[in-house]
Amino acid sequence: MRLLLHWVLSAVALLLVAHFVSGFHVSGFLVALIAAVVIGFINGTLGFLIKIVTFPFTIITFGIFLLVVNALMLMLAAAVLPGFRVDGFGAAFWGGLVLGLLNMVIRWVLKEQKED
Repeated sequence: MRLLLHWVLSAVALLLVAHFVSGFHVSGFLVALIAAVVIGFINGTLGFLIKIVTFPFTIITFGIFLLVVNALMLMLAAAVLPGFRVDGFGAAFWGGLVLGLLNMVIRWVLKEQKED
């Protein structure tokens, strides 16, 4: 049940990012649901490998380089998913930053629910 809730909230987060970040487009809720799965899959596979390879850059930049990696993962997801579009690296960077913050809030809320 929590996985389903996390999935739906992640889709809502994508829609919020599309609303607030210029150049970040999601054509509807169904696309947002699919994009949440695609982004999760990309981050869990390719993103994980890239984070391992770029670990020295991450250390040197005190973690800021992870924002670049996240932006690239969003651009990759947008390239393979119709209805999900990111207009350049800047939109992917800011979209990834906002999406990361929203996902942090989602994880915190779901953690609080689990403890109750």
